[in-house]
Amino acid sequence: MEDFLKITGAINDESRIKILAFLAQHYQKQGMLCVCDLQESLNMVQSRLSRHLKILKDAGFLELQRQGVWAYYGIKKDLNGFCKEALRHIELLNLPLPKLKRISLGNKHSNKNT
Repeated sequence: MEDFLKITGAINDESRIKILAFLAQHYQKQGMLCVCDLQESLNMVQSRLSRHLKILKDAGFLELQRQGVWAYYGIKKDLNGFCKEALRHIELLNLPLPKLKRISLGNKHSNKNT
């Protein structure tokens, strides 16, 4: 019951839906994205974005890798069935998403290297 409530609570927010859709759209080609790139692309304040990312990570949607002061997020590879299905439905929404604006010095956390 607790996991169900965490997952449904995580996707009960428009900003978090957009973050998941954005990460899902770019993860296949770009790999994990730096918080700074997400912040710039989604035009969100860093503290608000970080709060949303933590909620999504705690619900089981995202994985986090740190490199020094940099934090990189991507869609978790081993999503549980409910998260997979929720993400599939989010992708079917075909939300208008902004383009990826890269300001980081390159992506050292490609999904091909992890």
